[in-house]
Amino acid sequence: MARRIERLNEQLKRELAVLIQSGLRDPRVVGVTVTAVRTTADLNLARVLVRLSGTDDEKAAAIDGLDRAAPWLRRELGRDLRIRRVPELAFQEDVAQERAARIEELLAEVRPEGGWEEEDGEDDAETPVDEGAETDR
Repeated sequence: MARRIERLNEQLKRELAVLIQSGLRDPRVVGVTVTAVRTTADLNLARVLVRLSGTDDEKAAAIDGLDRAAPWLRRELGRDLRIRRVPELAFQEDVAQERAARIEELLAEVRPEGGWEEEDGEDDAETPVDEGAETDR
């Protein structure tokens, strides 16, 4: 069943991206990119992660526009997809890139002037592993 949900997530992502770019006429929904869809195991809810541009107010307006367009998007998905029930759509801003940029900033602050030093000596890849020992992996 997990494979089925993965396929559905990818198909929903593709279809929603096309519908949002070509079908929505709401001026608040501009520069929206669908980055991922995560459907619950019971297929009742699909969280749609979107990348937004603009100020915080513009981002909030875009999410509001997407939420208001959700019933229309579900109807369109119902016509295009061959599934019994189209899941409810919940739109959320995808903040993964902002988090990654913040981590990069923090690492740049603590990085020494000359960069990180490479340790001479043993390399973890060359360390022998006891085949009989249990691991936490």
